[in-house]
Amino acid sequence: MIAAKGYAVHSQTDKLAPWNFDRRNVGPKDVLIEILFSGICHSDIHQVRSEWGAARYPMVPGHEIVGRITEVGSAVSKFKVGDLAGIGCMVDSCKECPTCKGGQQQFCEKGETVWTYNSVERDKTTPTYGGYSNKIVCTEEFVVHVSDKLPLAGVAPLLCAGITTYSPIKRWGITKGHKVAVLGLGGLGHMAVKFAVAFGAEVTVLSTSPSKEEDARKLGAHNFVITKDPEQLKQYAKHFDFIIDSVSAPHDYEMYFKLLNVNGVHICVGIPPEPIKFPGSALMHGNRALTASSIGGIEETQEMLDFCAAHDIVSEVEVININYVNEAYERVLGSDVKYRFVIDMDTI
Repeated sequence: MIAAKGYAVHSQTDKLAPWNFDRRNVGPKDVLIEILFSGICHSDIHQVRSEWGAARYPMVPGHEIVGRITEVGSAVSKFKVGDLAGIGCMVDSCKECPTCKGGQQQFCEKGETVWTYNSVERDKTTPTYGGYSNKIVCTEEFVVHVSDKLPLAGVAPLLCAGITTYSPIKRWGITKGHKVAVLGLGGLGHMAVKFAVAFGAEVTVLSTSPSKEEDARKLGAHNFVITKDPEQLKQYAKHFDFIIDSVSAPHDYEMYFKLLNVNGVHICVGIPPEPIKFPGSALMHGNRALTASSIGGIEETQEMLDFCAAHDIVSEVEVININYVNEAYERVLGSDVKYRFVIDMDTI
């Protein structure tokens, strides 16, 4: 076994604190990664606090991982010692079902997707521990290459926030000539703005906070709408081809559907805590569609990282020492971060 150290919780009411544990030895198809940076995702907080169903403790969170490979197994062909590498939300799957072979391992038909933490390996016994740690072992098939052209701290959130917003933009073919609204300017929303702009769309940020207009325009948004102002909303009635909805709090979907043009698409990437409710006529009028998108598969995640390297795209981050992680959680809950916390794992 490989001795590792990280920050963990041992119950849903715990604060994150130092914890020593073991990683498995490097197998023939595995790589060992020295973790350099680990992003903090809002889902980390939900899972630490067992808000998405019964959690597995002890828990080491973190699925936005960037590091350097320090050891490779005898059968590894895609990586070598010294390579920069990343790990996102999952570390294994059956790799054999049509969905896995089709590049969407997150939807493994056998139910064998292994999440980076708060999960178990395919042996159904060994727990997985995430990126708030100094090292991790993973099969090479679930590791992605990271460019040395970009600041690594800004790359880490791309492994979740990046792919979550890139994937639906690619799926729906958003490009030049499309009018796109991004609802909410947070960890997901600011990445959606960057990607939609990079793909050539006209981008408008929809927000309840006037103070975010300056940031929205710095990120590349062409327009900014304060959604609390009915007059501004009227100006954008039936205007957008797509709305990328990054808001995870309850909100009025019908109000935003009215901003969609005929055949417009409302794409949810945030996870509302309550069932979504609206009159059926709100979609039927104008032949509008409501859809959602999760993360992407491994191949698409690599594609996204390559796109970011080519277009100089990274997440806007605040880098912190790991002993600040509990304070960072409270600030995330208070929307007090621009726009993603990233832990410098050298501080562990």
